[in-house]
Amino acid sequence: MTKLENDKILFETIRKELFTAVVGDIMDKMGYTNQFLPPQIQPLQEDMFLVGRAMTVLEADCFEELSEGANEYLSKPFGLMLEALDDLKENEIYICTGASPTYALWGELMSTRAKILKANGAVVNGYSRDTKGILELGFPTFSFGRYAQDQAPRGKVIDYRIPIEIGGVRINPGDIVIGDIDGVCIVPKEIEQEVFKGALEKARGEKTVQKAIENGMSAVDSFNKYGIM
Repeated sequence: MTKLENDKILFETIRKELFTAVVGDIMDKMGYTNQFLPPQIQPLQEDMFLVGRAMTVLEADCFEELSEGANEYLSKPFGLMLEALDDLKENEIYICTGASPTYALWGELMSTRAKILKANGAVVNGYSRDTKGILELGFPTFSFGRYAQDQAPRGKVIDYRIPIEIGGVRINPGDIVIGDIDGVCIVPKEIEQEVFKGALEKARGEKTVQKAIENGMSAVDSFNKYGIM
């Protein structure tokens, strides 16, 4: 079975059974206590859920649409943004940081291209725009919210598929990104098997605890019996 096939099975299981809170709980127990992105990063629509491999993108502010300098890519209107977008692979998440939160880092045309490439979503440490179009596409997008100001004369992508950091959370290419109504968390690829094994056990156990509480068991007794709350 190929890595892509394995990922498809894993991600489908995550969509059916898991959520960010239970995944975060398992990472806490493993000593990975800073894996959630800042709470300002939220889904454009409450029912949006995303899971996939991180395709990391680094943006930088600029002050002219066409800049002159040592970096030849800054002479391009978007820097390397179009190249980064075209490099998205199936099941990947476009995840971008580095810019000041004064313009949109994601929009409808980007969503259209990403969807054609079978990417699984976008997470930006800033704003998104073209909200109506993104919602019509149904493309999972997580951002600070809606803001139409364009990145073209204000920011450029300067690199991609490199380590980045958002809110103190280190994100490496290929890490797993999970997002839902409660936020976005990052699962480092070196611990993913242990994390998801534990998260599935906890999620399934929580259903048992919920039934016990619904049947009248106290919170204290249920925790003492199952060790889950």
